[in-house]
Formats: sequence, structure tokens, C-alpha cells
Amino acid sequence: MNMMEQPAAPILDRRAFYDGIGAFDLVPSWERLRDATAVRIRPLRPEDEPMVHDVAAHMSHEDLRLRFFTPVKELTPAVAARLSRLDYHRDLGLLAERDGVALAMAHLFTDPDNLRAEFAIAVRSDWKRRGVGYLLMTRLIDIARQGGIGEFVAEVLRENEPMLQMCRKLGFAVVPEPADLAIMLVRKRLAEN
Repeated sequence: MNMMEQPAAPILDRRAFYDGIGAFDLVPSWERLRDATAVRIRPLRPEDEPMVHDVAAHMSHEDLRLRFFTPVKELTPAVAARLSRLDYHRDLGLLAERDGVALAMAHLFTDPDNLRAEFAIAVRSDWKRRGVGYLLMTRLIDIARQGGIGEFVAEVLRENEPMLQMCRKLGFAVVPEPADLAIMLVRKRLAEN
């Protein structure tokens, strides 16, 4: 049986949160997008830094601005390192790939008490609106919930309507940031603290 024929495995082994988020207990899985395209979801590893650069290199300047809140032409080595060399006791990165090509990445960064996590997603511009960001987001929510994280949060630019729509569809509350009307706060309760 080849990799594409294998049934989808759970993304998270039950032991994963025994000592922090434990990305090395995360189980890679093959998932199907809305159009039935198979993509592999797996933890980001330090050696994936070139793939992190590649995702950003295939994002439009506007998509990069919406993700990083400032005009960005390309990721600096420091940012790419921060996104690929994670402290897996508190943070997590997922990569969606197909045929060895990175399509998207998603991150969650927990607070020191593991009560709240902030998330971020980046999708190559040529793979937008195919469901890969939604798929990664549902995996992050599942992982956060299994890890006992009480709340999932992010700041999203008000003009990033596709991200805000996805968050609403997933049950997030969306409210304006009082200190900066260009930013919306998205929040989803996962568990009682």
C-alpha cells in the first residue's frame, strides 16, 4: 500500500501532552481537502526552515502583509528560524505538504500556564481557498483542546475577511480590538480553566 492509500491516522498520539505539547509524539497523517486532494499534515521540524521560507516565497506581498501585519518581501532568517525551531514544550508548528512541497503552515504559541494559546496560519497564495488553512486550523484546535488549553486567540487585520470568516465558521467570537480599530480579536473557549 502506498502512502496515498493509507488511512488517515490521528494527528495526535494520546501521550503528546504528557510533557508539554510534545511535537515528536504528533503523528503525521494524510488528509483530504474539499476537492479530494490529499495532503500530508505533520509537525514542523528545525530542518524545515527552507520549507518555511518556501511557503512565504509563494505568498503574495498582500498575503504576507495580512499574516505579519506589516509589508514583508520575504522572511528574514531570524523569523524563519523562530517559525521552524520551536520549543515543543509550549509551542507547536504544523506543516501541510504535497509531493514534498510545503503548502501551508500553522502555529500555536501557549502562555506559560498552558491556559491560552495564540495561533497563526500561512498558506501559499496558489493554494488559498482550497481548505488547507481550514484543515490546519481544525487540527490546531483539536491539539489545543486535547492539551487542556482553555482558550484559543489571535489578532487578525480587519481587512482579512477570509480569515475572519473561517474563524466565525469555527465558532470563534470576533470583536474589535479597542486600542486599534484595524485589528479584530478572535477568541474560542476550548475548556473551562
